Amino acid sequence: MTTGQTAAEQISIGVDVGGTKIACGVLRGEQLLERHVQPTPDTGWEGVLDAIAAQVKALQAAQPGARLIGVGVPGPLNADRTRVKFAPNIYGFTDVPLVDGLRERLGLRIVLENDAKAAALAEAHLGAARGTESSVYVTVSTGIGAGLVLNGRLWRGRHGIAGEIGHITVMPGGPVSGAGLDGALEAVASGTAIARDASYALNRDVSTAEAFSLAEQGHPAARRVVAQALRHIGTALADLQKTLDPEVFVIGGGVASVGDYFFQGVQRAADEYSQGFAPVTIRRAQLGTDAGVIGAALAARHG
Repeated sequence: MTTGQTAAEQISIGVDVGGTKIACGVLRGEQLLERHVQPTPDTGWEGVLDAIAAQVKALQAAQPGARLIGVGVPGPLNADRTRVKFAPNIYGFTDVPLVDGLRERLGLRIVLENDAKAAALAEAHLGAARGTESSVYVTVSTGIGAGLVLNGRLWRGRHGIAGEIGHITVMPGGPVSGAGLDGALEAVASGTAIARDASYALNRDVSTAEAFSLAEQGHPAARRVVAQALRHIGTALADLQKTLDPEVFVIGGGVASVGDYFFQGVQRAADEYSQGFAPVTIRRAQLGTDAGVIGAALAARHG
């Protein structure tokens, strides 16, 4: 925090880098003042960094006091959070020196964070887990990721991989994930997995949204596909409850946005597999598409 600046006055910029778009916004205290969005360049990582720098400069022109910059990206980071090892959905984003590259372009300190961990920080401080001491944020979308917040701070683990629940094994010998592991949670329960299995079961192309719609209408095969995925998610949360004992789980992401059907199925499985232990408390994420930007801006303040 800048000397003489109160928490309510603190200004930071958050950048949320995705496979299709880059979102950038200014957070003053707890209020997101501006939010700019542009398509993610497909010209390689230097083009992406140029686009980020241009957005940050435009926001700084409107908010001159914004000199804390946080960037959230998909995929794993190196141990000191200066480089992106790889971002599978961004062209040419492998072993990217993001911190050094943006520092050269902007002349400012840059804080780099995994996007799911950034969203976890946002929901813990300003969203569904506000007021709790411990929370686990889970995003269920194309893949599955998570972030752990303990005593208001992200828990990254010794090697920075804490929260990679999409890669825990729930079905040994099952489908192979994008990371090359068989039976990982995201290989059997992500939006990608649901669409794959529903397409196979119905013998035609079926999107994740259609799979849920058909399941809610009572289509037998679609109900079975969706039920299996939700059961895997719920049992994973029950296992995490026994392991970490957080106060609350917050679930967001595109798949979770289908609503009650998703949350009821996950809660049933979590309840079944946590019997005799602490109950699994699940809340819906509150910050929506702003979570990544807000979380990145908060990461800049927390370092």
